[in-house]
Amino acid sequence: MVFDKFDGYLAAIETEMRRSFAVSAKELAPYYGMISYHLGWVDQSFCPSEQRPGKRLRPVLCLLSCEACGGDWGQAVPAAATLELLHNFSLIHDDIEDGSPQRRHRPTVWSLWGEAQAINVGDGLFAISRLALQRLSERGVSPEKIVRAFRYVDETCLQLTEGQYLDLAFEEQERVTVDMYTEMIGKKTAALMACSTQLGALLATDDEFVIDSYRSFGYQLGLLFQIVDDMLGIWGSSEATGKGVGEDIISKKKSLPVLYALQQSDELRDIYRQESMDAEQQQIVMERLESLSARQYAEEMAARYLELALDTLENTRIQNQAHENLRKIAHFLVERQH
Repeated sequence: MVFDKFDGYLAAIETEMRRSFAVSAKELAPYYGMISYHLGWVDQSFCPSEQRPGKRLRPVLCLLSCEACGGDWGQAVPAAATLELLHNFSLIHDDIEDGSPQRRHRPTVWSLWGEAQAINVGDGLFAISRLALQRLSERGVSPEKIVRAFRYVDETCLQLTEGQYLDLAFEEQERVTVDMYTEMIGKKTAALMACSTQLGALLATDDEFVIDSYRSFGYQLGLLFQIVDDMLGIWGSSEATGKGVGEDIISKKKSLPVLYALQQSDELRDIYRQESMDAEQQQIVMERLESLSARQYAEEMAARYLELALDTLENTRIQNQAHENLRKIAHFLVERQH
């Protein structure tokens, strides 16, 4: 897998993330245990875990972007850690809001310790992520760039919550267009990837064209990532994704393949108007998605965003190994199975 090449990055990211957790009192150990569980460091008894952490995609994108733009990726490690912690804060809250019982092949935080504790753990991760970003000053980053980095991160956090609002609202909204969907995933998913590549470039260069280009590259990458995620949420195997089979269909998520099919099928629209969906209706939905070529449509959209992302990267005229690795990640994200 392409991420196997980044062991140096991943080790630095993990070390920096762990620096953020200091148990100040014995009674707080379970609180930090829940955070560590979600991050894959311990099991639900808070014993060290063999669980492989996620791809750490966003922090890797940040460090690669920094290196590609001529910077010292080591300077960007606190920003990379911030991005991963922010991502995980949003996942904990998303799992509660979506009622998801599993993530990464394990029970979610809320399903083990309840919604109230999970909300608090997510809030804690948000605060810890901002503290991590302050450590850019220890790496010799100028105060001006640190302030700008905080602005990027805060703007992104607001977009994340806007995107989640739209996603939840769409579940109750009968008419959702592809343009509305694209706006939603642009905020919920693409904004954080755009921030990742933008931060990496910011910490490496003062060239505003390059910084903007890398942000645009990350944004297009985020759009294709979510479209592929939508396909995996319907057709992916639970062994690969770590989520329940058909979870997105059962929860009536307005993902791209579903939106495409809803535009063409009165039967599907009738099913999605109902409060809940039984097993027979789920099967009908799957059959209609197949007959209407909804998967092919989503694949074509993902390919289109891949082309836009690669064109944006090419226009910077940067040529080095880190830049090439960003291209490889873009291709991997379209082809991934989890």
